[in-house]
Amino acid sequence: MDITVFIWAFGAAVLLLPLVQRRLLEAARRRLRQRIEHQRGSRVILLVHREESMSLFGFNFMRFLDVQDSEEIVRAIMQTDPRTPIDLILHTPGGLALASLQIARAVARHKANVTAFVPHYAMSGGTLIALAADQIVMCEHAVLGPIDPQVGGYPAGSVLRAVSRKEDKDVEDNTLILADQAEMAITQLRRAVASLLAPSLREDIADYVADQLSQGQWTHDYPITPEEAKGMGLPVATDMPPEILQMMSLYPTPKRATPSVEYGSERHRKPKAPREAV
Repeated sequence: MDITVFIWAFGAAVLLLPLVQRRLLEAARRRLRQRIEHQRGSRVILLVHREESMSLFGFNFMRFLDVQDSEEIVRAIMQTDPRTPIDLILHTPGGLALASLQIARAVARHKANVTAFVPHYAMSGGTLIALAADQIVMCEHAVLGPIDPQVGGYPAGSVLRAVSRKEDKDVEDNTLILADQAEMAITQLRRAVASLLAPSLREDIADYVADQLSQGQWTHDYPITPEEAKGMGLPVATDMPPEILQMMSLYPTPKRATPSVEYGSERHRKPKAPREAV
């Protein structure tokens, strides 16, 4: 074979291989999603944000919940028969409050049962969406997170506490404006959370959860375990179907040159005690 033809063929294979791998991965996701839908008699909608790699330059960036996500999920919910349950798989660090609220309100308005599955984590806006579901199913090691608003790059609750420690004459106008925005943001978000929870929880429990999650008593990345979520009164279960965890394996993070975690694929069991010599 002419060396030039070989080089061109090799180059074409290198360029096409990622595309073929992506198509195979998408096909595997579609088959598994259809199997879950058949087993549960539901419509499966996924919101998965992974670290992604720029195909041309090879550097990674983290995806967040944005308006495009809300447009697509709201469209999917509206196209679902009102009598069909929805299984919403969430894996996200959160993102825009506007997008999160749009999705949450669409979830809350769906007439059939909606289950939010959290296999690993659904923080901030992801937690807000989960609160709108009729039930939250978490892996025993999965976490939710606070939904306290962030204003000007700062937690709204922290801005209010900082301003309250000073007299107005000692605070710059910009900071006072920021504090005013922070107070409005907390009030708005607390009211939104309480209204999302009102149909499924008692009013006092809905108010308590709204206060706990929106007032800024924790750092924004504080991990709320299933036990803590249950303690607040949220409808949380931990019977995570294995197919949901299998689905997450079909959304791999781009591989690094040297993997951070390695282990054998075989299932390890406790070794048997050696027999004593007679």
